[in-house]
Amino acid sequence: MKCAVVDIPYGGAKGGIACNPKEMSQGELERLTRRYTAMIYDIIGPYKDIPAPDVYTNPQTMAWIMDTYSQLRGVQTPEVVTGKPINIGGSEGRETATSRGLIFCVREAAKHVGLKLKGSTVAVQGYGNAGSYAAIFLHEMGCKIIAVSDSRGAAHNPTGIDPIRILEHKQKTGSVIKFEGCKTITNEELLELECDILVPAALENVITRANAARIKAKIIAEAANGPTTPEASEILYKKGILVIPDILANAGGVTCSYFEWVQNLNRDHWSKEEVDRKLEQKMVKAFEDVLKVSQEYNIDMSSAAHVLAVSRVAEAIKTLGIWP
Repeated sequence: MKCAVVDIPYGGAKGGIACNPKEMSQGELERLTRRYTAMIYDIIGPYKDIPAPDVYTNPQTMAWIMDTYSQLRGVQTPEVVTGKPINIGGSEGRETATSRGLIFCVREAAKHVGLKLKGSTVAVQGYGNAGSYAAIFLHEMGCKIIAVSDSRGAAHNPTGIDPIRILEHKQKTGSVIKFEGCKTITNEELLELECDILVPAALENVITRANAARIKAKIIAEAANGPTTPEASEILYKKGILVIPDILANAGGVTCSYFEWVQNLNRDHWSKEEVDRKLEQKMVKAFEDVLKVSQEYNIDMSSAAHVLAVSRVAEAIKTLGIWP
């Protein structure tokens, strides 16, 4: 559905290994990854299934998968995976693509609701890759970051937080809490803060029927997958809060994966500026398409995104027909 919303020719799948990589050495992770790749060799492929990084995997993991697949196939095949290191065919801008795609959506949403980004207040739940880059990019656009959190709690300062300095604090201490000038609050309290833009970038189902009525943000940009329950979406829509749904807001990552695949197929390498420009075009068009459906059917943005995605898939199947 996410790929259909941003109109890229990918499907969607997940696969993995039941293990705790935190307890494993680099050598163990490499052997595990290579053996796994050998076992799924017939399932994956440049025109079949193209893996990308997700939970507890990274560019190094993708490099091992690419190398194992290439050795088994007998020819270098960088297009079999995305999210690779740049020196072996990875794309510029891939690491920050999810957050950059999200801020393009936030910018368009702000225009729609009449909110000036400069001086707007932002709360970010979850300060991993997506959350931290979203905070940094929004800060660069003139927003004031007033709260960020991780699994241990949230740091709140209504006068503003430097997103880079608090990221350095987290890397040094293991958490964003106890950052200079900030009050420690809970993740639940962060969601209900008085702010203009709320970015849930952590767990699913954090905005529910129980707390939706107390959320005060004007825009919610879902960096995480499934942070808002269907019941909560209905409450937020009736309150006039614009929710940019996950399958739109965080689609920048898979869109950049698609760009990487295209570059690899053509043995090409685009500049970061070109990647960002193409990403902006895709995300802005997708936002406009979802907003149009939302207005046409008088439904919330999440429902509209699914209506758009399902209709595109259905239309493609109908056009292809059935054979034999």
